[in-house]
Amino acid sequence: MSKLILYHGSNKIVSNPVYGEGKIYNDYGRGFYCTQSNELAKEWACPTLDDGFSNCYELETEGLSVLDLQSEQFCTLHWLAVLITNRRFDFDTPVMRQGANYLNKNFLLQISDYDLIKGYRADDSYFSFAQAFLSNQISYAQLQSAMKLGKLGEQIVLKSKKAFDLIEFKNYEIAQGKKYYKLRLNRMEKAKLDYKKSLEESDISGLFIRDMILGDIQNDDPRLR
Repeated sequence: MSKLILYHGSNKIVSNPVYGEGKIYNDYGRGFYCTQSNELAKEWACPTLDDGFSNCYELETEGLSVLDLQSEQFCTLHWLAVLITNRRFDFDTPVMRQGANYLNKNFLLQISDYDLIKGYRADDSYFSFAQAFLSNQISYAQLQSAMKLGKLGEQIVLKSKKAFDLIEFKNYEIAQGKKYYKLRLNRMEKAKLDYKKSLEESDISGLFIRDMILGDIQNDDPRLR
């Protein structure tokens, strides 16, 4: 990976991404969130029926430190630990609070050490999957299966000033709101339907968050792969 073509979906043209801007409570904290899919960026640009923009960039990655949360050395729990640290969760049951503490202790990564982060994008569907797992409603295997449903998307996030200094704006395309808003809804709805279908057969023998806490399961456990 040397040069990447990235896309950022927005309601405006973003020709100059600014380091230090952005929402704090995003999946991986404050940063510039992109995808390698132009079509997916157009969907993200249209949360309503209004038209949006897919901004295109080129990023030189040589010399940048990259955290790929989907590489073999990490598991879904590393992604989840980062997510619950940055996003706002309601830990309204004891098991959810215990689960959050367990993940924070055993799987939380220091993402501030990296220039780029690559991982899942936690839209409403992914967020609900994570909550169901933390509340002991679904097993780890069911969570892993849910993460692959609907092809809801991966994202690449610029985290450091070094990365921001290396990104170059190329052009933009208009995303038609009527088209991409519908595609976005259809994608999310399909993920939810597939998720419900996958739960029709309960995973009685599966590994649940309560089992992980009680067994103090670590990253080297083969059941996490």
